[in-house]
Amino acid sequence: MSKTRIVFVHGMDGYGVAAWPAQHLLAGNYDCLFLKRTGFDAVVPPVASDFEADATIVIDALGEGGHLVAHAQGAIAAMMAAVERPDLVKSLVLVEPALLSLTAELPATMAYREHVEPLFARSSELSDAAFSAEFRRLTASMAGPSRPGYNSGPAGMGHHAPAESSSRIAARIHLQAPQWEAPLHIVPGVPTLVLTGGWEPLYEEIAEYLTATGALHRMAPGGHRPHDGPEGAELIADFIAAQSAAGRP
Repeated sequence: MSKTRIVFVHGMDGYGVAAWPAQHLLAGNYDCLFLKRTGFDAVVPPVASDFEADATIVIDALGEGGHLVAHAQGAIAAMMAAVERPDLVKSLVLVEPALLSLTAELPATMAYREHVEPLFARSSELSDAAFSAEFRRLTASMAGPSRPGYNSGPAGMGHHAPAESSSRIAARIHLQAPQWEAPLHIVPGVPTLVLTGGWEPLYEEIAEYLTATGALHRMAPGGHRPHDGPEGAELIADFIAAQSAAGRP
């Protein structure tokens, strides 16, 4: 009997298997695919965000169906895929999801957008290095150890990213579209777990919105990466196992 598939969709701080250091053990019981979204590659030059292309990558990876786990910006592609093909998504786990287009009119989301939108408005005037440096400065000035999808560390990528030059990382940050521009305005009707670190009002606001639509919300230590710790990893594994036991294998 073939293993049930789990597709993992990364945020900005790492990609592929490196973005999921605590989820490797799941490969013993599941067919785990760790994706690379558009523009994330150690060799091919970075390219601009493409929400639709990322959603297609996710749908293709699901094959005949499976569980879907996504972090930060990766939640956009995961949600778009689940809206388009809910028949393929057995369950959905969203870790600190950057789904700002869903909560565009709520206070924490509006405050974040007002804080960083002027930078995106003059993006074309700035070099990659200048844009990424200013983005890090703006987001570091807000509460918490990290901001949507950007861990502390060189070029904001954190220690989970593959070794890359600072210029490549800066170019990738500069090419990312604002998260509030994602064409996502409805929630898929699939079993959903939202996992947050309980440190940042923006993510708690998004989690509360999703809870109101039927999602289960849990918190675990770890800041922007609660899935890296044992408590968060266990919550993800237990949720997927419960969905399998409930007849969504």
